[in-house]
Amino acid sequence: MEILPILSTLRRHKITAFLVIIEIALTCAIVCNAVFIINQRLDRMAMQSGIDEHRLLHIAVADIGASQDKKAHMQEDLAALRQVPGVTDVASVNQVPFGNSSWNSGIKLDPKQRISTLNATNYYGENIAQTLGTQLIAGRHLQDTDYMDMDDVMRAAAAKDAKAIPHAVVITQKLAERLWPGQPPLGKQLYLADYPITVVGVVKELVRPSILDDSARSYSMILPIRMAVGEYIIRVASPNDRDRVLAAAVAKLKQINPHRVVLKKHVMDDMRHDFFRNDRAMAGLLVGVCVALLVVTALGIVGLGSFWVAQRRRQIGVRRALGATRRNILHYFQTENFVLATIGIALGMVLAYAINLLLMTHYELPRLPAIYFPVGALALWVIGQLAVLGPAMRAAAVPPVVATRSV
Repeated sequence: MEILPILSTLRRHKITAFLVIIEIALTCAIVCNAVFIINQRLDRMAMQSGIDEHRLLHIAVADIGASQDKKAHMQEDLAALRQVPGVTDVASVNQVPFGNSSWNSGIKLDPKQRISTLNATNYYGENIAQTLGTQLIAGRHLQDTDYMDMDDVMRAAAAKDAKAIPHAVVITQKLAERLWPGQPPLGKQLYLADYPITVVGVVKELVRPSILDDSARSYSMILPIRMAVGEYIIRVASPNDRDRVLAAAVAKLKQINPHRVVLKKHVMDDMRHDFFRNDRAMAGLLVGVCVALLVVTALGIVGLGSFWVAQRRRQIGVRRALGATRRNILHYFQTENFVLATIGIALGMVLAYAINLLLMTHYELPRLPAIYFPVGALALWVIGQLAVLGPAMRAAAVPPVVATRSV
């Protein structure tokens, strides 16, 4: 089938053809970017946390009024929680993964730096790495002799006493690679508020509690500081024990102090689910938008094909009388649709790139990978051919005699 006769016919229906091309172009541009964002959200929701999520519980409590000797109360709580059947590890912490909190510090590699190299999350709490179930890949975990109480650290910092500041830290693999690319991190020093701290261990992964930048989601540190803020992580022997242990742990804490308030009580899996609620909502919304656009585009092609079949009954009849077969007529309409779709797709790819540049500028999205262009084009070609198939088959079914009588 020659393309020139088809182009000649389309020139006589410029407005209709233009509208179809614009519809296909907009669909191509929007769907390519939407699918890219959907894949980003799915990748984000599937991110590795580095912790034993299925066996972890989180409880946060608060005393009513001023509390005396918080450290002693914390030790009493920890001892009581360890006695709950099914509990394997317990830690008092300042924050937890997927908790949307923000305890962070700027890291320097040289005390003379005026600007920090990067910002990383600080996890405080004795036995926190073991309780969370992080995987140690180099060095050692923090030891009892490394730990200091937060009150002592704050007083030492106010007095600028570097000797009373913790000198050991465990960091994530991603943070180590960012600070010292290609170098072994063990024994290296980093600086927090101009105080040197030595890297003694590296864990494979430990996600931040609040993730504003996915590229920095693994920039986490575990510092040897004891916290007494009423926030506890509990690790259970089996995921099947979680609900029972959570109820028993809350009851145990209330038994120790009936006047305290339980602020939070979560299974870690539920915390993760809540953390990505907005990502799921956005992915679902964009899927709906893509489906709607593709359906509208397909219906537009069906409507255009049906309109042109009705308008060209004489032309179809003449061609059939001159010996054109049903297959020739079917091929004609499919080729015509392919030409329109190709023009629309080419324009849509340009628009898709422009939209992606706009999103990169204003929303810090990465560049749209080139693979989305051929995949998007193939999808629209297939949808276009399927949509025009019905009108094309009706056109091919018009007998020569019926078509000529309609003159």
